[in-house]
This record gives sequence, structure tokens and C-alpha cells, in this order.
Amino acid sequence: MPVRKSDLKPGDLHHPEPEVKPLNWSPAPGVGYRVVRRPDGGMQFIFTDVSPATVKHWRNFSIQHLYDSDRLTRNLYDLRQLTEITEEAIRMALEVNSDPSARNIRLAVVVANEKVRQAIHKIADLTPAGGVETHIFTDLGEAEAWLSQPLEKLV
Repeated sequence: MPVRKSDLKPGDLHHPEPEVKPLNWSPAPGVGYRVVRRPDGGMQFIFTDVSPATVKHWRNFSIQHLYDSDRLTRNLYDLRQLTEITEEAIRMALEVNSDPSARNIRLAVVVANEKVRQAIHKIADLTPAGGVETHIFTDLGEAEAWLSQPLEKLV
């Protein structure tokens, strides 16, 4: 007997809902970014600074998330409040992007100025081939539109 879609419940074998990975992020004093879960299961990072405390906290959080990365993920970094990216932040971003699990990430980065765009471009250029796929935007709507494309169009 065929199964009707109306008979299926979330979690049924015939219609499993994708499990959303716990965010496991909480704000910390002196840390200038926040993270929210995106509706597509990815994460949205909103940075207000790239102080050493912020960069260290972000690196640790990101590395922890990569440990059990098992699917293609769409992330968005909103860097519009930043006026520059420090060399330390660039080094740590390259470390995170070089992790083999980072190959599962499609990343839209939204910037508000040329100096930040150049820093993100440098990170993207120095990221090993097959790593994070990064696109830089100045408009949040365009970044969201790119992330919402079917993943096969991104490859």
C-alpha cells in the first residue's frame, strides 16, 4: 500500500527531517560577534570587532563545529560593522579554512568597505583548493539570494 504524504510525520523513515546541529554558542564578555542558526541549517555570524578576544573565541567555536561537519553548509558572515581585518584574524581564518572539514562550507561574506573586502579576498585566495567556497557581497539580499540557490548550482 503506498504511503501518502499526509500520513507521514516528522522523523518517519519515509520522510525524515534533517537534524539541525546544535549551535553550542553563547555570548562571552569582550567578544565582538554573535551567531544565529540560519533556517537552512547554516550559521550567520555578525561581527562588531576583530579584537584578539573575539578572534580567539571565533576560532575555537569554528574549529569545534568543524570536528563533526558531515554535510554541505551555507554560512553567512556579516562584516559590515568592521573597518578592517587584522593580520591575526586573517591568519586564524586561514587556519580554519585549511581544515579538511571546511570543504563542506559555502560562505557568503557581506562587507561595507574596500579594506575589509580586500582582506576577505586575500583569505579566499590563500585558502587551499577544495576548501571553503567564498563569495563576497556588499548587499545582504544578494548574499542571501546566492546562498539560497540549489547547492548543485554552487559547485
